[in-house]
Amino acid sequence: MIRVLVVDDQTIMREGLVTILQLENNLEVVGTATNGLEAFELAEQHRPDVVVMDIYMPKVDGVEGTRLIKQKYPAIKVLILTTFNDNALLLRAMDEGASGYLLKEMPAESIISAIMTVATGGVVLQPVISQQLVHELKKAKSTTNQHEAELLRYKKLTDREQEVLKLLGMGCNNREIADKLFISEGTAKLHVSNIISKMDFRDRTQAAIFAVRYGITEFT
Repeated sequence: MIRVLVVDDQTIMREGLVTILQLENNLEVVGTATNGLEAFELAEQHRPDVVVMDIYMPKVDGVEGTRLIKQKYPAIKVLILTTFNDNALLLRAMDEGASGYLLKEMPAESIISAIMTVATGGVVLQPVISQQLVHELKKAKSTTNQHEAELLRYKKLTDREQEVLKLLGMGCNNREIADKLFISEGTAKLHVSNIISKMDFRDRTQAAIFAVRYGITEFT
């Protein structure tokens, strides 16, 4: 049973999500909140497995809510609900430890699948949004020295590890990485661990965001 906390300031959206999730036998909605601070307080109380968090809310937004939750309860996964216009906030939320994002307009089965993915340690990245992020980041790069330093770290990876990092940036889990590269799932897991260690990432989510941020992932 995956315990879920739903956070959205819009009543229709919040109640709609609850209705959808309650139809799933292996999902349990443990509470709802209308902003990031309420989400943090309820996370303390209920310790959900996954927080489905709107990114733009009054008082305390989803970015700050994610930071508060991940800072104290790093095991809790945060899945961000976003729109096409939230790219700046979205990047900040991912930097704070969110495990992925999806559009509010996605069908119910996609939302449920995303919750399952992050609950089991996966990352949810949608190419249609990530293409926009890569484009904007390339336009906005003014700290070229930092960019070059980060890419030097990347070049320390083996060719295979670079391939794995690219697939992480596409949201692939270990099984999908193994299938695409024709290796065992255990080998894929080892490559992911090596990438995290060599580049001093917090987790595979941070590795995936690095791939998106620096244009390593190609979305076709």
